[in-house]
Amino acid sequence: MKKVTLILLTLILVASTAFANGGSDSDKAGKPYIAVVSKGEQHDFWQQVKRGAMDAAKDYNADVTFEGPPSESDIQIQVEMLNNAMAKAPVAIALAALDTTSVIDQLTELKKKGIPVVGFDSGVPNAPAGSIVANASTDNAAAAGLAAEMMFKIIKADIEAATAASPVKIIVLNQDASGESLLSRGKGFRDGMIMQIDKNSSLSKSDIAVVGNPAYIASNSPTSGKKVFIEMIVPASPASTDAAASASAALNKAGDENILGFFCSNEGTVKGLLAATNDGADLGTKYDIVAIGFDAGAGQKNAVRQGLFAGSITQDPYSIGYLSVELAYKAWKGESVSDVDTGAKYYTAENMDDADIAPLLYD
Repeated sequence: MKKVTLILLTLILVASTAFANGGSDSDKAGKPYIAVVSKGEQHDFWQQVKRGAMDAAKDYNADVTFEGPPSESDIQIQVEMLNNAMAKAPVAIALAALDTTSVIDQLTELKKKGIPVVGFDSGVPNAPAGSIVANASTDNAAAAGLAAEMMFKIIKADIEAATAASPVKIIVLNQDASGESLLSRGKGFRDGMIMQIDKNSSLSKSDIAVVGNPAYIASNSPTSGKKVFIEMIVPASPASTDAAASASAALNKAGDENILGFFCSNEGTVKGLLAATNDGADLGTKYDIVAIGFDAGAGQKNAVRQGLFAGSITQDPYSIGYLSVELAYKAWKGESVSDVDTGAKYYTAENMDDADIAPLLYD
């Protein structure tokens, strides 16, 4: 009897120790636990990311939690979420960091413990070497290059008609000059438009000049052309009012500078352009300008549906979530993983209700 009692007490002690060390219900069920810590959770974009992550959890028979702070300015809340996730002894973590410097200690600890971390969406920029095993994110430069391709098709004839005496201009409106995703989009559109003009029109690279904010002008960007100007604009601050002010300032010169098109690199700059153009109504009447945006949102979708915007680029948040969990699972299993492009689509009034695009157009 004493022997049986001793065995039972030993089993209880082992179970209690496992629980104290972060054992979870998923451990008991035999499922690996993967924590997904996002930049947010309430916005429709993050809800689509969460949907993808949870579907991957089912497909890979994993226990997955998904959480993010109330807003993308709540850095400390996200840090606590990451700490709490680590306390539950995950086999892997997927992380979209609000601020890399705030999670350096956690990344260092996870690396020491051999717990793989996958970056998703904007990932973990400038993370310590080897602390991020792979990223699941949009190739923002390629996505913006698609926008340039689509705009070029519409304005090609006007570009080819440009002369040094009567040049044309294309505006690229970027909300800031520090975020990696926005920098990549602005530069991707810039380079995409340069390539389209150089390869697919009667003009060449020597006819183009990239002007404006220096953060968006590369050392190899053409700057001496006289026929086509690509102006890179960054508002005074990320506030929507400043985006609208920058758009208005450019539009005030639309006639004199023969502005053909506007590319807005995120939802914030789209809102700025819409605010400056009577919700987009002035684009096709007062200004005759081709506009293409990035992301979605109610106002942007409405502008596309009404034909006020030629179209917009949407990321694939569902794939971001799904592939981040898939990469985390494979990394835990010891499989070789590498960065994956989660893709992007160009949507217009004609295709935005298609089955492969409609779920990606969040409000």
